[in-house]
Amino acid sequence: MKTKRIRIGDKYIGGGSPILVQSMCNTPTKDVERTIKQIHLLEKEGCEIIRVAVPDMESAKALKIIKKNISIPLVADIHYDYRIALEAAKYADKLRINPGNISEEEKIKQVVKAARQYGLPIRIGVNLGSLEKEIKEKYGLTPEAMVQSAAKHIALLEKNDFFDIVVSLKASDVIKTIVANRLFAKKFSYPLHLGVTEAGSVYTGTINNAIGIGALLTEGIGDTIRVSLSGNPAEEVKTGWQILKALNLRQRGISVIACPTCARTEIDVAKIASEIEEKTVNVNKVIKVAVMGCGVNGVGEAKDADIGVVGKRDGAMLYKQGELVEKISKETITKKILKEIGRT
Repeated sequence: MKTKRIRIGDKYIGGGSPILVQSMCNTPTKDVERTIKQIHLLEKEGCEIIRVAVPDMESAKALKIIKKNISIPLVADIHYDYRIALEAAKYADKLRINPGNISEEEKIKQVVKAARQYGLPIRIGVNLGSLEKEIKEKYGLTPEAMVQSAAKHIALLEKNDFFDIVVSLKASDVIKTIVANRLFAKKFSYPLHLGVTEAGSVYTGTINNAIGIGALLTEGIGDTIRVSLSGNPAEEVKTGWQILKALNLRQRGISVIACPTCARTEIDVAKIASEIEEKTVNVNKVIKVAVMGCGVNGVGEAKDADIGVVGKRDGAMLYKQGELVEKISKETITKKILKEIGRT
């Protein structure tokens, strides 16, 4: 669905721009050294927009140094105190405010004035767990309530002639998240930032986000994504890219497909696939690698990949660009594939 194009730093979201992968630091923002270090690591993983929590004025002032030492857009996440937003606006590339936590019109007006002064967009971040009291009383904890909250604050920003708006509607409930974003997309053309909030550990969170974000992206809804996980934010970035790659929306790095294995399997598929993924994590070439245990489906999958290997009883067959290259020993499979990746 076509949405309004919004600039964030040196990047754009919406209006047909590539869907960007975001993450959020879990370091104390005022610990500038640790925060910059984590952002650099996330950049290497493919993070394209980074958000940091700004709970106090010291953290807001720290954004100045952080911004000077990173190369991706910086989003300041503000709750409760609008004065922190005014300070953060001097250094950040975007402000994220929660309607349930900063709701007084006069305070919002001042935030809008600062955003306009520094050329920043504002993300209205609606979370089901922190809706305004009056909206909860009228609509309950429903997708409709989330959309009403967003609509209320969109109207307030528009009333102040501010239209550089991004919106997110998140819940820990996957279905409510999907429905809320569908309802919003039918009514507004502002770009949507997708995610399932408080999604859980890497295991459960990955599943919840893949379903929630993936379902919406297949319908053409969504302009940026953040996979919220309890743990290392690098996993958020990796999972976000994998969602985009699985939907053929964007490609980055090595994609390894591998058979699920069965009694016909002639090579250690799981070990080989894992080793290739681990050793090519920072390779930015777009290459599809197939690791197949036997010839039942293996030959077809190997020929369809850029590089493929098919297990045989006495070794393996190596394919490149659809052509059989050579027969190799089982012990050299990983080494051979990595060598071909280097040549490709």
